[in-house]
Amino acid sequence: MIKVNFIPIKMRLPLKFGAETISSIQIAHVEFEAYGKIGIGETPLSVAWAWPANLSFAFREQMMRSFCSFLGENWEAPTLDPMVANYDFLMNKLPLLLEKFNVANKIEMPYLAALICASSFDIAIHDAFGLAKNVPTYQTYNKNYMSKDLAYFFGDEKFSGRYPEDYFVEQVSESLPVWHLVGGKDLLHESEKNGTEIVDNYPVTLEKWIERDGLKCLKIKLTGNDSLWDYNRIVEIGKIALKYNCEALSPDFNCMVKDVDYVNEILDKLKSEYPEIYAKLLYVEQPFPYDLEKNQIDVHSCSARKALFMDESAHDWKFVKMGLELGWNGVALKVCKTQTGALLSACWAKEHQMQLMVQDLTNPMLATIPHVLLAAHIGTIMGVECNAPQFYPEASLEYEKIYSGLYERRNGVVKLNMLKNAGLGYFRPENIK
Repeated sequence: MIKVNFIPIKMRLPLKFGAETISSIQIAHVEFEAYGKIGIGETPLSVAWAWPANLSFAFREQMMRSFCSFLGENWEAPTLDPMVANYDFLMNKLPLLLEKFNVANKIEMPYLAALICASSFDIAIHDAFGLAKNVPTYQTYNKNYMSKDLAYFFGDEKFSGRYPEDYFVEQVSESLPVWHLVGGKDLLHESEKNGTEIVDNYPVTLEKWIERDGLKCLKIKLTGNDSLWDYNRIVEIGKIALKYNCEALSPDFNCMVKDVDYVNEILDKLKSEYPEIYAKLLYVEQPFPYDLEKNQIDVHSCSARKALFMDESAHDWKFVKMGLELGWNGVALKVCKTQTGALLSACWAKEHQMQLMVQDLTNPMLATIPHVLLAAHIGTIMGVECNAPQFYPEASLEYEKIYSGLYERRNGVVKLNMLKNAGLGYFRPENIK
């Protein structure tokens, strides 16, 4: 039994992704009966991020919804453990289904969009397996529950006898430093307000967000095609970071840059003119086109300056391997590219001394939970990004009552101490006391 539903959410503020600005989103909600239990998965269908194109947003969103329904008709209940069963589906069946869907609809929906559609199903299966074994899902990634070791997935005997659990942190923290996204259209100072801003219970300027949530980590959305604007934006936000004693900054060029000199010149100028701000740059996120096979840019000069993290390009561990060869030295993981894929990418990257981060896809409601659990278990360069409280906080209000501190960012952290139930930790009627 597979149920696929879509939950529409209106954003309180617009969010700019590359060349597009979005004001609403659809959350794919999947209930998948597997191993005798019903697992749940949720993923935002982030159209602008996964499928940049000249086609209308409404059309692309509808195609992604349709592909989710198509997957529901073609994804059979697994017989093997989730890592093996889902990997087989993702590697062998998903590309064929995507090709069939694209031909039938005369479109070219990219593989990244297909991965997002598949993610809710994949997550639900991992959840169901943990429920069936009556343990938290993250306790199933070892030889006691998996039928194959990592050598099977990577085709590399270096991983013989090793399992994802071997790459987890020794002590899982019950709270994580939280990153705040500073959108390209976000106001930074109260003095920028002109009276047309939304009036609700939440801040509208970066300064007020920092003051309210005690933020220490800021991700800066840039254009990738206007170097002067990008540089000035980093400087202005950097000055705010210095004022409020923030610890880390990360510029995100959203795959719009075509030449490494664009990034290098910004970094060098910043180091020369504002060394204190430059020192707070923890890593640079995905400046270059996400189709790594078509855009094999040597980025060693960039990653020698600051850690350079793959995001959209890191579809799976094979792309991570390609990225390492081109000079990338970090990976931004997202469970929206499937729990299975994120775990495998993380293991391969850690084995090859690449740094990790877990990035948000503006995950609200239940979608937040596997997202933060991945960050807590795999270990990141610093905390986890959670920006749903910025753009649609009302969507998760009822969940905050159950998972206290997970959706309300306070003192610069999110709390995970309520996520101890079997499966992925969701509270279900049977375990609500």
